[in-house]
Amino acid sequence: MEIRNRFSVSARRMGRSIIRELLKLANKPEIISFAGGLPSPGTFPAAELSGICTDILTKTPHVSLQYSATEGLSELRELLIAFLKDRGLVVKMEELLVTTASQQSLDLLGKIFIDRGDTVIVENPSYLGAISAFKAYGVRFTTIDMDNEGLITTDLKKALAELKKSAGGDAEYYQNMPKFIYTIPDFQNPSGVTMSLKRRLELLELAEEYDLVIIEDVPYRWLRYEGKEVPLISALDKGRRVVNLFTFSKILSPGMRLGWVTAAPMIIDKLVQAKQGTDLCTSAFSQAIAAEYIKRGLLDPGIEANIKFYRDKLAIMIGALEEYMPRLPGLKWIVPEGGLFLWIMLPRNMDADEMFKRAIDHNVAYVIGSAFFPNGGGHNTMRLNFSYPSDEEIVEGIRRLAVLIKEQV
Repeated sequence: MEIRNRFSVSARRMGRSIIRELLKLANKPEIISFAGGLPSPGTFPAAELSGICTDILTKTPHVSLQYSATEGLSELRELLIAFLKDRGLVVKMEELLVTTASQQSLDLLGKIFIDRGDTVIVENPSYLGAISAFKAYGVRFTTIDMDNEGLITTDLKKALAELKKSAGGDAEYYQNMPKFIYTIPDFQNPSGVTMSLKRRLELLELAEEYDLVIIEDVPYRWLRYEGKEVPLISALDKGRRVVNLFTFSKILSPGMRLGWVTAAPMIIDKLVQAKQGTDLCTSAFSQAIAAEYIKRGLLDPGIEANIKFYRDKLAIMIGALEEYMPRLPGLKWIVPEGGLFLWIMLPRNMDADEMFKRAIDHNVAYVIGSAFFPNGGGHNTMRLNFSYPSDEEIVEGIRRLAVLIKEQV
């Protein structure tokens, strides 16, 4: 039987994650890998979670081992509403949905917004997981470049004007204009750039002018190591056009597979309907653990401990780059104010894709930057993760990478 002929258009469009495939190549003990986006196991509160698991299984197994409402456990949702309120975002119960991590949110958003041939706007580069999730629904990407203030809104304004011009009359406007703008404004993955307040306000103005939805993905927002916090775009939004994606993966544990979405009630309702056809509900056990973790006052101290831990690791990587990297025209890196990644730009005549296999021979691995450019480009870029390797591995891995770059020159 020719199975390929039975697959849907969406399935035929799917592809394996480049990052996951690269990790397989780097899965040798002698290789120092900067490729994954893995939080450090040293930040996982295993002892606290062990006690919490025992308590909830003893006291409330009828809740934690049962199905939950699709929207999520009421107790957890109330705690998350309070968490967000303390951080400048006010939402109601009907505006929050618990998800199986934020990656599920990306897929659900594709499901409720994207028809085959639709356009969405993304930063250039953008998060590979979002690109993959949206691509499965047959999307076309309009990419907007970034600078040190984030997405370049003057370029966005020009792109929207061109798209409107080609969209036709009023009847075709909503059919042909972009379905949404996807952005990671805080310590963007992969570039590490944080969008300025000025750009956030300009982005909102353009979204209002063209009546567009903004998807604001903030998985790293609570991991800020320096600089002043910039308000969430959603906190500046008066028209409820911003959808926020949050996750516990970077502030508690990725193994919990737990996240949440905030949006206008009509959007949340559609996400609930889509989720019911996907997994019915997120694990009640994971939700009960997270709720108890927050109730015991452990979340905020845990975040602060993670910030100190990762700030030190970022400083070690920057120090190693400054010590070992050759001084080449065009070789530079972006120092992020938070998050888990550092973005390297090589001289334009160098190709990080071609260099990857040689990197494996040098027992060091990274993620090729071109994977984050949905319409091509970025072959002279790479993303490095500093959260997972040990301090010693960071220094030695950067030394190996510097040797490789010198050889390429």
